Formats: sequence, C-alpha cells, structure tokens
Amino acid sequence: MKALVFQGTGRVAWQDVPDPAVKDAADAIVRVDAVTLCGTDLHIVKGDVPEVEPGRVLGHEAVGTVMETGGDVRTVRPGDRVLISCISSCGRCRFCREQRYGQCRGGGGWVLGHLIDGTQAEYVRVPFADLSVHPVPSGVDSFDAVLLADIFPTAYEVGVLNGGVRPGDTVVVVGAGPIGLAAIITARLYSPGRIIAVDLDDSRLSAARRLGADATAAAGEEPEQLVADLTDGLGADVVMEAVGVPQTFEMCTRMVRPGGRVANIGVHGKPAALHLEDLWIKDVTLTTGLVDTSSTPMLLRMMAAGRLPTAELVTHRFELGQMEEAYDVFGRAARTGAIKVALGGPQHTAVDTAPATGAG
Repeated sequence: MKALVFQGTGRVAWQDVPDPAVKDAADAIVRVDAVTLCGTDLHIVKGDVPEVEPGRVLGHEAVGTVMETGGDVRTVRPGDRVLISCISSCGRCRFCREQRYGQCRGGGGWVLGHLIDGTQAEYVRVPFADLSVHPVPSGVDSFDAVLLADIFPTAYEVGVLNGGVRPGDTVVVVGAGPIGLAAIITARLYSPGRIIAVDLDDSRLSAARRLGADATAAAGEEPEQLVADLTDGLGADVVMEAVGVPQTFEMCTRMVRPGGRVANIGVHGKPAALHLEDLWIKDVTLTTGLVDTSSTPMLLRMMAAGRLPTAELVTHRFELGQMEEAYDVFGRAARTGAIKVALGGPQHTAVDTAPATGAG
C-alpha cells in the first residue's frame, strides 16, 4: 500500500510500505476513506517529538471501513464505517478504568502515528478496536466525522472542561487554528459571557468571529490590553493556549484574572517560562493534558443532531495520493488560508492481509 512516511526532521514521503496485518486478537484493519492532518504532525516533522522514529507512518485521525478484525473484537465487524480515535485504549489499566485513556499504560494512549504506524495511509491497523473506533451514524459525512478524531475532543476536554468554562465567563482563546476554533465552538455550549480570539492571521480571526467569537485581536493589536479593557482590568476567567510556543503561553498567564484558569492545549517543543514570582499570589489554576477522547461518543451524537458547526473548518480537500501536497498547503497556512485539510479516495475494495514485515 501507499503511506506517508516520516523520514527524519523536515522530510516526509508518500511511498510504498507493507500492508498492515492483524497482530493481536483485539486489532482491526481499517481502509482509510477520509483522513486529515494535525498540527502535531507538523511538530513531528519539525523534530519536536523525538519519540517518532524515521520510517514511521504518520497520522492519528481518520474515518474508514473495517476490512478485518481479530478474534476478540466484538463491537464492529467488516463493512462498518468507523471513526478512528487519535487515542487507543486497552480498557484494563488504572487510567483506562478512570476514562483517562490518554494515559493508558496497557499499550494504548497516543500510539497511532507516534509509536506505531498511523492513519495517513491506504490502510491502518488499529489496536484495541472495541474501545478505539466508533461507528459513524449513517447521516454523518465522513469529512465531518474525521474532525471528531482529535480536534473536537481535544478542544473540548483539554480546553473547555479543564478550563472549567461556566455561564457568564470571559473566555480567551489564543490561537485560532483548528483546535482554537473547535474550542470556541464547544465553549459556546456553556454560555460564556464573551469569547475573545487572538491570532496572527486575519482569515483565522474572521473564521473565529463566524464561529462564535465576540471579539478578536491580532497579535500586534495589544490583545492583553483588549482583555483588560473588556474586563475592567480584572482579566479573563478562562484563557486557553492553543498554539504551543513560549510567547503565547506566557501571554495567557498575563491575561488571566486572580482565581482564573489557564488551560494549555498547545503542543510545546521548547521550554516556556512560568513566572511564579507574579502568579503565586493570584490563585491561578494551570492545567495541561493529552486528550482522552472520552467525549467522542457524545460529540458524535451532537454532530448527528446538527449541533456542531464543522463544515467551515475543512478549507482544502485532496485525494489520498496528494498527501505531500496537502502537507505543503497545511504547513504554509498563513499563505494558503488552510485551517483543516482533508484527504480521501480513490477507494479500494481489497486488502492484502498477509503478515507484514515492516513496523506495526
């Protein structure tokens, strides 16, 4: 099959790799029908995630069709259309029993496109299939559903829930990329008083306004002063960091009010300063986290009911074989206007399930 392979810092290639095969009785082999790229993939290519070794097939978000299952799989069968979660869950360890699947110690967690081969391929082996794939309702488009593999549960769980958004709150979202926009959409479920979006890119700020931000500020427009003006100098109740660079994290800690919450969502590749000399007296709560995807079934139900406005987030579509072009467009988002790119087709009807000789 063809797959997008990480070849070392700054290099990826769409190339031939061995077909995946069932290795464990809990596995499923899924044909990839719709797949997307993540900002984390760009961090990997930049070298910010050293655990990803050259030769790894990237990707952790997809919708596809089950082709084969191991003998222990009970919840899906060949022919089912499923959402592949970015997080795999063994279902047995302490953390999985607490629904903290991102911290799975039984071989799950974030493994796809990280520690094992991922979804940016024609086919993918998904471990722990009973808990790691979700049947997609018939009325939900695959290119919409793929947004629930990562960005929506991440924004909702790591941003909105960790940040404790409550009715009437002033919420600031720093970074209006896919995660930040999903955070705006899901924060609105809790009726905050106002949402303020901060970004460098005017097109993303326009998207933020269309999706529910009440005010926006470009990074050069003194966003900290805007937040102070809108809160009578108090600061925001909740500030979400959705970029992953030291400057934006430190900005978030300056914009939060005493007793407020800073929810870090961004993937950081460099250290950021934590100015405890200023924060210690402010009773600020700082949260971090990897998504658990425990909210995915609920988000799928909301999508099926038309409650999640997702169509605007996918700005570019490609065929699966255009993976390298998609990476180029997504990586130059400031010039291309890309928010989320999605790929799919042409489709295949069979998979060689002979034992693979490459990495899993």
